[in-house]
Amino acid sequence: MTQLMNLKVKASEIDLKERVVAIKRVAKVVKGGRRFSFAAIVVVGDFNGVVGYGLGKAAEVTDAITKGIDDAKKHLIKVPIFNGTVPHENNGKFGGSRVFLKPATPGTGVIAGGGMRSVLEVAGIKNVLAKSHGSSNPHNVVKATFDALVRMREPISVAQQRGVSLTKVFNG
Repeated sequence: MTQLMNLKVKASEIDLKERVVAIKRVAKVVKGGRRFSFAAIVVVGDFNGVVGYGLGKAAEVTDAITKGIDDAKKHLIKVPIFNGTVPHENNGKFGGSRVFLKPATPGTGVIAGGGMRSVLEVAGIKNVLAKSHGSSNPHNVVKATFDALVRMREPISVAQQRGVSLTKVFNG
């Protein structure tokens, strides 16, 4: 996954909000019984195109969430947003999860479920149609969503590459 180096350095300067996607209790079987710990997947973003995810594991839930937030701040990406939605249709995959993102008209809202909704909302995407196929494992769904967002192309760069105007890119 591509990371933006300038965001990696300046993560503390960006006002990031966090959202917990999933918390899972895991058990390690030892001689005296089971030892429980927690794994949390967390998404952080500034609601303006910057988003990251992280995984934290600890004996306490709050410690796991804190570690997840710290990890998410190390994996920030910049997402192209055009008129409050994604610029074009795109697919993402990770493991057994497949996601599909499609631009939506203003007023539609975020039509997505589970981990996808959290990622898209903290990224600042207001209108999008999204569908998850295959595995519903929250870790894989979040990573597949990031795969789709990383593959998004800026409309301006597409117009420059084709040598046409921005309106021609969207109107055909």
